[in-house]
Amino acid sequence: MSANAPDHSYLAINWSDIRQRVDGACRAAGREPSEVSILPVSKTFGAEVIRAAVALGLHRFGENKVQEIRDKSGPLADCGIDWVVIGHLQTNKAKDVARLVSEVQSLDRLELAEALHRRLQVEGRAIDVLVQVKTASEESKYGLPPDQLLGFLDHLRGFDTLRVRGLMTLATQSTDPEEVRGCFRLLREWRDRAAAQGHVLPRLSMGMSGDFPLAIAEGATEVRIGTAVFGQRTIRTDA
Repeated sequence: MSANAPDHSYLAINWSDIRQRVDGACRAAGREPSEVSILPVSKTFGAEVIRAAVALGLHRFGENKVQEIRDKSGPLADCGIDWVVIGHLQTNKAKDVARLVSEVQSLDRLELAEALHRRLQVEGRAIDVLVQVKTASEESKYGLPPDQLLGFLDHLRGFDTLRVRGLMTLATQSTDPEEVRGCFRLLREWRDRAAAQGHVLPRLSMGMSGDFPLAIAEGATEVRIGTAVFGQRTIRTDA
């Protein structure tokens, strides 16, 4: 590394630390660490930081905005990255999603499913999707109302370009652990109801840097971790 090159050695330390913390939360919940994966959330961080993370063996990265994926995918085209959309998605971004993205975790309405399906047909691709369910009371939180989930899943069976793998949620922003945990519990309960109706949804994406132990205790199979991997962001965000 040249004298002027940025030092990204902290990423290896952070990754090892968060993996150990996630493993510890799994054991505390009576679960095997292999049951829970970590999705590094790279939003607001530049291509050089993500490239350094790729050098550690990471290849899936979560982003809130399709624009960021578009900006980063070119400089990182040689890295074999699977881009995952975790933020609210507008239908006018379907073209870029169909071309660049491997997975959408924020599918929350039929209009969006239809737009993605049309563009994916053009591209000759299929992608994994998770249905985002609104389990928190804040108006700022996106997601499908829980009581609409089963009907929505039935509709999605008609879109062969969308491989429905599970559910995602954002917990309430609260200092009360039980209130936060209740959001995660609600998602798991609706997953179980869907399973009883014949919907196979093995994945539950829930929990972030500040609340992942609660999510793991309630059955998360993937936690979305940004700050604990990449450090504090210079741009304020909500996730």
